[in-house]
Amino acid sequence: MKRLLRICASVLALATASAVMPHAAHADWLEDAAKPLKGTEISGIFLDRPGYRAIIKLLPEFEKKTGIKVNYEIVPYENTREKTVLNFTSRGDLTMALVDLVWIGEFAENGWIEPIENFTKYKSITDPNLKLDGFFPLLLNAFGSWGGKTYGLPFDNYSGLLFYNSCKLKEAGFDKPPASWDELMNVYAPKLTDASKNQYAFALQSLRGETQSADSFMRFLWPFGGSLLDKQFKSNLMSKESQAGLKFRQDLMKYMPPGIVSFDHAEAVNALAQGQVAMITEWSAFYGTLVDPATSKLGDCLAVAPEPAGPAGRLPALGGFSLAVASQASEEQKKATWLFIQWATSEDIAKAYVEAGGVSGRMSVYNDPAIKAKYKFVEPMVASWQKGVPEFRPRFPAWPAISEVVAEWGSKMMLGEVSIEAGSKEIGTRMEDILKKDGYYDGKKKLLQ
Repeated sequence: MKRLLRICASVLALATASAVMPHAAHADWLEDAAKPLKGTEISGIFLDRPGYRAIIKLLPEFEKKTGIKVNYEIVPYENTREKTVLNFTSRGDLTMALVDLVWIGEFAENGWIEPIENFTKYKSITDPNLKLDGFFPLLLNAFGSWGGKTYGLPFDNYSGLLFYNSCKLKEAGFDKPPASWDELMNVYAPKLTDASKNQYAFALQSLRGETQSADSFMRFLWPFGGSLLDKQFKSNLMSKESQAGLKFRQDLMKYMPPGIVSFDHAEAVNALAQGQVAMITEWSAFYGTLVDPATSKLGDCLAVAPEPAGPAGRLPALGGFSLAVASQASEEQKKATWLFIQWATSEDIAKAYVEAGGVSGRMSVYNDPAIKAKYKFVEPMVASWQKGVPEFRPRFPAWPAISEVVAEWGSKMMLGEVSIEAGSKEIGTRMEDILKKDGYYDGKKKLLQ
């Protein structure tokens, strides 16, 4: 874990240097840096999620200050990697990459994104208050770093949290949320489920695709002491711990709404927001949706806690993205994109970003008393980011192919089309075939960077 949380010395040196820059030098840096780039157009992909709607609200400020036009396309998450890879391999028009933490190895090793050292060496286009040490170390390492270099800055960052309807729990006789998964299923769930009234205890987003492989399948490995792979990069799904976690997920389905395998994030969040379920484990970024009266009936009944603990402890899901400069962009576009990335992830706009519905990766904003008082998700999220699992999903180039396998057979398990044991064996065999072809068993590649 210490290795995973380590930030390279060059990054720390840059962070320390930028931290002591006088504020006056920072005040007009963006306007000055952008003067030669006025009229430049940059482009990227955004998701239809609160964090992206938040930055879109703030975009006019950036465009007015810089004269740089930011073009974006809103794409469903499940299509984002495919669309991005196609654009890069065909030398398309994207100047900025939205990089999921499990894509960082693939994008970096293919040379599709540029390390930030290519830009920080130029003072004229680098924020004197960049302060890389102002990001949560876990996020900067997991989302933006690969092979000892930093490629992207954390943006739209998530921790898995337990969102729950405190009013429903109170009606059932509970004055606090479940502390463990065992407690959730065996104590809370029976009292919170009444299928005849379409009322259920829990909803687990499990739609086939990355939602199934990451948000559903992987969520029940780590807390139960299991994992996808062992230290030799072989499948660990047949271990008693991994099997226990997957069996628990299967057993928990009787307290979930029918058709749960077709639930994406929006459906799970809506089930809680509209009162169909009492609890969900979802990303911190969906807090804005759950407190919005236009999309949620919860009102003061919304409460937030850390994800429940398993036999191996509380090991919450970790997710999120970084923004990186695309190598295929022109030199002017690269500089303009770098300016946008620094602005979008800066301490300067962190509070405005959070208030607009985003989740910043900056530590300082969560020390703001007004922010802590207003947003119930802050305390459990910050606690989760102190001790998370950077390799919650393996951060290596083979993950997209493995994810497809896990999504297919993980869905089949939940649907009862295969047993947990048979599905685990199938995933293991196919996963090891992928890793063998990619050179992970002959010493050519390393699993974690």
